[in-house]
Amino acid sequence: MLLYYITDSQGQPDRPAWLEERVLAAARAGIDWIQIREKDLPARAQFDLAVRLRRRLATSPVRPRLLINDRLDIALAAGLDGVHLPAQGLPVADVAAQRARLPAGFLIVASCHSAAAVMQAAEEGATAAVLGPIFATPSKLAYGAPLGLHALQVARQVSIPVLALGGIALDNAAACLRAGAAGLAAIRLFQSSEVAERCAILRRLWRRSHDADQAGP
Repeated sequence: MLLYYITDSQGQPDRPAWLEERVLAAARAGIDWIQIREKDLPARAQFDLAVRLRRRLATSPVRPRLLINDRLDIALAAGLDGVHLPAQGLPVADVAAQRARLPAGFLIVASCHSAAAVMQAAEEGATAAVLGPIFATPSKLAYGAPLGLHALQVARQVSIPVLALGGIALDNAAACLRAGAAGLAAIRLFQSSEVAERCAILRRLWRRSHDADQAGP
């Protein structure tokens, strides 16, 4: 199971320090991937933030993969582990075509809002896809009605991990995993001061779901 924390520090006092503390807490909790999603910041500020977080994570006992939203140029310049591509951002195919100049293991994560988009992203060379919104959430109102759990069935039709996004919480996470999701992506779920406890609960839910699948009917 992949746990994917997407940052959003808008409106926080002492924003850089607050965000750094949240990212380090997520790393200690065992979050696998962290996406820097601070779209309101100018490019230079995003670069400086990315470099600072990469350096801090380099000394963390558990080091997650660090990505940035949309900015392939910043990802490469700052030495990050990947880029998250919004649906209206850089095409997956264009980034995947540059594999020869990308670092080994560089992550190309596609943001998808339909099963068809997931299948296209997989065909074009994405490393993983984030599919949502699965449930209603204020940050995804622009994408229309929630897709629902049934949308995650596409995860069984592609060879890349598909992570559930949108309204993911402790009380619906297990359902997402049972529906086919390889992991969970979220802002609020992982930006809590209780991130360590929440990650521990999610891992227990995943083990139960995995054991149930292994047991069969």
